[in-house]
This record gives sequence, C-alpha cells and structure tokens, in this order.
Amino acid sequence: MTDHVFGSDRITARVAGHGAELQSLVDGVGQERLWAGLPAWPRRSPVLFPIVGRLPDDTAWIDGRPFRLTQHGFARDRAFAWQDRRPDGCTLVLTDDADSRTIFPFRFELALDYQAVGDTLHVRYRLHNPDPVQVLPASLGAHPAFAWPQRRGVARQDHVLTFDQPEPTPIRRIDGGLLQPTPFPSPIVGQTLALSDDLFIDDAVIMDAPASRSVSFHAPDGTGVTLAWEGFRELGLWTKPGADFLCIEPWYGFATPQGFSGEFTNKPGLLHIGPGEEWHGAWSVAVDLGSAST
Repeated sequence: MTDHVFGSDRITARVAGHGAELQSLVDGVGQERLWAGLPAWPRRSPVLFPIVGRLPDDTAWIDGRPFRLTQHGFARDRAFAWQDRRPDGCTLVLTDDADSRTIFPFRFELALDYQAVGDTLHVRYRLHNPDPVQVLPASLGAHPAFAWPQRRGVARQDHVLTFDQPEPTPIRRIDGGLLQPTPFPSPIVGQTLALSDDLFIDDAVIMDAPASRSVSFHAPDGTGVTLAWEGFRELGLWTKPGADFLCIEPWYGFATPQGFSGEFTNKPGLLHIGPGEEWHGAWSVAVDLGSAST
C-alpha cells in the first residue's frame, strides 16, 4: 500500500510513501483544495531536502570534492518508510543510505508526521543528525501547491493573500536558479498581496525575513485556506503563470546567492545540526468553507 488516506470529521487527506508527499486535501463538502499534479507541474507538495533551490552547476563542494545535488535535493524522489499509520494521520521516515551518501555524504534521519484535527492538517518535521562527530549542514522546505481558484467558478485574479502582519520588507528574486543580490520592493500592500500571473513572470517571490507566521489564501466569499508555520525562516510564493495552482512554501534556506563559491557548508541559509542534535519545524493548513458552509 503506497498511499495512506486519513482525516477528521471535516477534512480528508492522502499521503504517498514516495517522497512523503501530500497528494490530496478534501474539505467537508467534497472539494479538493490541493493542486491536482497536472502536466503544467506534476508535483503536489514535495519535501525539499537537503537543499532549497539550486546550487551553481547543481554541484555541492564538500571537503574539496564535487557532489551532484540537483534543485531542491533528493528527498522528494525517495521512498520514505512508514513508521505509523493512523485514522487521523501518519508518520514517515527517510534515512541516509549508500545511495544518498554518493550525492550527499552526511548521515541524517528525516521524519514527517501528518495529523488531521478538525478543519486543520498539521505537518511536523524532525531532522536528526545521528552522526557522533560530524555536523549536518542542510536546508529543509515545504512546497504545497493549492488549487487556484479555491472555489469553482471564481476568477483567479479575485483571490488575495492576507498576512497576519504588515510585510513592507523588500523581497528577493532568483535569476538562472540563483538568488539575485539586489532586493526588490515588496508587492505586498500592508498585509495584502493581490494575486496575478504577472507577479511570477520572474519566477518565485521570496520573503527572506517575513514578519508573519501565517497567511490566508481566499476567494471573495471566504473560501480558502490559512497556512501557518513555525521553525521555518523564509517563505516562498510561486506558480507557473497560467497554471491553476499557488505554492505557499515555508523554508529554512534558499537558493545559492549569485557569486557564491566554495564549500557547501559555508552556503548562506543552511541549518548546522550538531552531532546527536535535531531540528523541529511545522506547518499547518486550515480549510475555510466560506459561504459554502451556509
């Protein structure tokens, strides 16, 4: 059994063993809130590890040796082990092995726990360094893609993002997969970001210092989702212009800055987890039925 279906009295979710990827999130009236993984972008909610974004030439230099490590790392393409399957959730684990160490020569244990509580799906991460001597340098990110529009028959451009705090801090952009050095003025007005494809012509909107810890993605009638996070520092927003999804992505880490070279362990934005230590992060998504609930 490669997938696990679970839920609460208000939501139903499905997670795949491949990549520990969330495949579906259905609300109480039977509407799918997650992107369907269509050809425009065939993923739904990949796990980004051990990097977020891209490295120059897709190469990590570690102890003077080159290791090929492609965009967003390898976890999203690996089979996780099922540690636990429950009516309200599941836990999956990925550990290093001989294959992973040929492209990322570090020991690790990455666990994801999913739990449905009421109208909210909780996703918790634990990244453990089992090595008794070596520090684990890594980034970790979420990449959930939500259906856009959130309500059938509503225009995409009528949706907005509403942050829980004003967000005047300039945003960052990437070029050729690498982080540009110059910040850009924030497109967020107060706490509100009007959504359009034009925002994403130059790829993702990257918030490297968000004040907020939650953001709502809603249609005018209130139908939508609210995503909250903890432990993650950055937030990415992305779509392929014209595609019916919006990714809201809590990250710890980001693409390599243009001009950076040298040892991977010196790359900006990494976690450095000491021997025997671990890092915890989480995000959750609450589903709002809007006027569909009346």
